[in-house]
Amino acid sequence: MRYWLMKSEPDVFSIDDLARVGVEPWTGVRNYQARNFMRDGMSEGDGVLFYHSSCEVPGVAGLARVASAAYPDPTQFERKSEYFDAKATHEDPRWMLVDVRFERKLARTIPLVELKAQSRLDGFALLQRGNRLSILPVTKAQWNVILGME
Repeated sequence: MRYWLMKSEPDVFSIDDLARVGVEPWTGVRNYQARNFMRDGMSEGDGVLFYHSSCEVPGVAGLARVASAAYPDPTQFERKSEYFDAKATHEDPRWMLVDVRFERKLARTIPLVELKAQSRLDGFALLQRGNRLSILPVTKAQWNVILGME
């Protein structure tokens, strides 16, 4: 099993939204490295730190699980979608996604400022300068440190 951090803006899709729907396809990823993490790295059952970004208090808000193998993101084929990609075809899709299943909301959001202050998270991809990827790998040790901060 592997571990991941997946970012979402809470005014677009929050941990509460995931709790309400249960399972959600992680559509709209348009970064090749993040796509490759989903396509090549994620497996059903992997752990997910659900991270609220671009908000007043960014931080880890909940836990989820990868609920499917990667498959083509249907929004790439929808002409009216903001995620439409004219170069993508059903025979040769460019963008993939996984389904994500709600596990639980954390007792409190673990703010980014606290994550940065945690010396045991040195080397954590989220804390690297300039890293803006929406999906990041997390080691088991980092996973345990973060959950211990709850």
